[in-house]
Amino acid sequence: MAMPPYPIRCIMPGCSQTARFKIASHWSDGITSELKTYYLCCSQCLPACYALAQRKFLACRLAPTETLGQPMVFLLQRGLRDQELERRPDLEQPAIQSDANPS
Repeated sequence: MAMPPYPIRCIMPGCSQTARFKIASHWSDGITSELKTYYLCCSQCLPACYALAQRKFLACRLAPTETLGQPMVFLLQRGLRDQELERRPDLEQPAIQSDANPS
């Protein structure tokens, strides 16, 4: 029996809004690749979550074969896989540059 759909709530403490966005980076270990999720958030919390995701990106330590791209904003859509999510670069604030994690 399939589970009924349930609302995905914004990750920010004290916020009870439905999450509309996924903030994630392309990650690979040289064999496997996927989106590394930082946050699922609502429109109101998006700027704060994006800034937090950039800080996490800069603090991430990678193994020699790993790569990690800059955090990106995707429209969260029920039933779609990561590869199918629509990227929203217009909602991304200027990226923080780092020599440790080039994108």
